[in-house]
Amino acid sequence: MKELQYLNKYFAKYKYRFLLGIFITIIAQIFSLFTPKLISKSFRAIEEFHKSGMNASVIKTELTHNILLIIASTLIAGILTFLMRQTLIVMSRHVEFDLKNEVFRQYENLSQNFYKKNRTGDLMNRISEDVGKVRMYVGPAVMYTINTFIRFTIVIIYMYNVSPLLTLYTLLPLPVLALIIFRLSKEINKRSTIFQQYLSKISSFTQEIFSGIRVVKAYALENQYQNNLVDLAKESKTKSMSLARVQSLFGPLMIALIGVSNLVVIYFGGLMYINGTIKSIGTIAEFILYVNMLTWPVASIGWVSSLVQEAEASQKRINEFLKIEPEIKNKAEEHSVIKGEIEFKNVTYTYQDTEIIALKNISFTVKKGETLAILGKTGSGKSSILSLITRMYDISEGTITIDGEKIDEVNLSDLRNSIGIVPQDAFLFSDTIKNNIKFGKGNATDEEVFTAAKQAVVHDNIVNFNNQYETILGERGITLSGGQKQRVSIARAIIKDPKILLFDDCLSAVDTETEEQILNNLLKISKDKTTIIVSHRVSSAKNADKIIILENGKILQEGSHNQLVNQEGYYSELYLKQLSEKELN
Repeated sequence: MKELQYLNKYFAKYKYRFLLGIFITIIAQIFSLFTPKLISKSFRAIEEFHKSGMNASVIKTELTHNILLIIASTLIAGILTFLMRQTLIVMSRHVEFDLKNEVFRQYENLSQNFYKKNRTGDLMNRISEDVGKVRMYVGPAVMYTINTFIRFTIVIIYMYNVSPLLTLYTLLPLPVLALIIFRLSKEINKRSTIFQQYLSKISSFTQEIFSGIRVVKAYALENQYQNNLVDLAKESKTKSMSLARVQSLFGPLMIALIGVSNLVVIYFGGLMYINGTIKSIGTIAEFILYVNMLTWPVASIGWVSSLVQEAEASQKRINEFLKIEPEIKNKAEEHSVIKGEIEFKNVTYTYQDTEIIALKNISFTVKKGETLAILGKTGSGKSSILSLITRMYDISEGTITIDGEKIDEVNLSDLRNSIGIVPQDAFLFSDTIKNNIKFGKGNATDEEVFTAAKQAVVHDNIVNFNNQYETILGERGITLSGGQKQRVSIARAIIKDPKILLFDDCLSAVDTETEEQILNNLLKISKDKTTIIVSHRVSSAKNADKIIILENGKILQEGSHNQLVNQEGYYSELYLKQLSEKELN
């Protein structure tokens, strides 16, 4: 139960619902226990009738009265039980809602390194399957535990008041029950943890396959991956059946023990009636009803114990992530006004997961309104610079300043709100094209959306679709071509009207003519903005105020287009190569 203690804050939050549910449960149990008393009373009346020969009409009246009371008390108990479920089960849904939001917020706060180490399917499983298991603990498990405890307490008090000795005989099987529950619960906890891990593996596997289904089909690997899934599903099934076998023992064992208790009541109750210790057969009938009223609570102990153990295993998996401290923290409480000047001073950055040194002693300055172009071979560290500016990672050595203030002392939310970034891998959501562009500015008007699309040179493509801007994109924007996805991403950044624009090789899938149009539009848009363009093309960099060439994380060359073209080195070689390719085309 140690891991489940994390949920105590939610019980405190909904304490009034919780206490009301307990109160209703107590009242419901009191009304449900009127039935055995009334039946016992009816038996005694019938016995009195045979012994004393009283008027039959009197007996009929009393029996009718008792029957009506039984119906009334049963109806009231039923209504109160309904209200109990409405109170406690609804409370569990509130807790489920809060916990899912807490897990999701934690996922949002965790750094890029976390997502490199953990698979998407596993993350999804923890926020869905695991939270669902925890909800079953907060709702049904807690409700039936309270219900069982209250019913046991009240029933045993009633039984003891009727016959202490017969009560003792009736409860003899309970220690055996407690021992069985203890042994089986430990086994369920262990097997449930293993089963949840396999569920995560299946979720991760299928998520990756469906995301990369085009590659799977292109390489005709459907059968291979189908066989891999079958193998994984068989292992999961084995673990599930192993868990189910242990869980299935609870029900029959509980019923068997209740049956033994019934036999005990009949046997010892009969002997006590013969000996005169019990004065009425009605007492035996009352005890049998009490024992049978304990049938479901006792049987539910196994089910509840199973729910608790599964929830414990799931909450442990959830806590593993909730306890992780985000690497990137917002240290500034006050809001920051971002103007756009960026400076790197002797910056070195090493990726934690691979220990690759991406940047080595990098220094440069981009003033407000200037454009910086960064060129270099693949793996030279270009994208790493943009990740550091957006604080997706924190630097290992050196200093990055925004408007003269250290980047980690700038309000993180204000920093990212002031940046419009177009990543190398254009990610679009399964939504309309309009909403994908409005992702950059939620309250944007249709006119603003159209203007941004025109500036990104994608408007003409969009209006040719049947539903135009209302066209629903497939997963990750699969409906669009690579170039169209990049241009929609550019429109999303433009519509935000940020102080800083970051373009990470976002024109690689665009033809040179369209690229020229976009770059000319960006020149007009970015006059008062700080712009950094990462590219492999000289055409994307030539209009920049400053260009730096990276190689193995170091600055190899630095200057304007005219300066670098007239210098021997990477930039002039790349310029001549791409110029000749353009002429050939």
